[in-house]
Amino acid sequence: MDFSELVAGSRSRRVFDESRPLDVATLESLVELARLTPSGMNRQPLKYVVVADAPLCGEIFPLLGWAGYLKDWPGPAEGERPTGYIVVLLDRTIADSPGCDHGIASQTIMLGAQAAGLGGCMIGTVNRKKLAKALDLSDTFEVLLVLALGVPVEEVVIEPLPSDGKIEYWRGTDGRHHVPKRSLDELIVGRHPGGASGS
Repeated sequence: MDFSELVAGSRSRRVFDESRPLDVATLESLVELARLTPSGMNRQPLKYVVVADAPLCGEIFPLLGWAGYLKDWPGPAEGERPTGYIVVLLDRTIADSPGCDHGIASQTIMLGAQAAGLGGCMIGTVNRKKLAKALDLSDTFEVLLVLALGVPVEEVVIEPLPSDGKIEYWRGTDGRHHVPKRSLDELIVGRHPGGASGS
């Protein structure tokens, strides 16, 4: 697939085939992609924990918030949960803030997952204290994001933003997940075309 198809296909996916577990080597290969991304002042303050162990995945799952707009959905059911996690950390011995590094790194990981036939969701709603304890993290690390990963089984459809401007995603009766997106014309607030000027 070309790059635009890769980006369009890299949606937040929250339902997985739990019978097809990930392995640590796969997760490490995604972190290797993140390792190569730009970093503010080249400080490289991000560190990672990769988790493919099923019991530990089971401990992590309830510490995460799932799909805030879907009020009646508590998250994926047993058999549909992530089989791997990449926990993105700030090493405070290197920097006080990640800047935008964690966004760059996490999106790169998600694009790499999509290219490998995987899917996932970046989760910022995390019980950080309990997660740090479950992973036996030292106080020098701050949990920034949790990337939940697996073999996706849900279809995600991009929709135009409705006329009422509602941005909330929804699940259809067919089980497909619908995500409204603003149009390109709404996003671009200025145009300054170049080209040769006439004489």
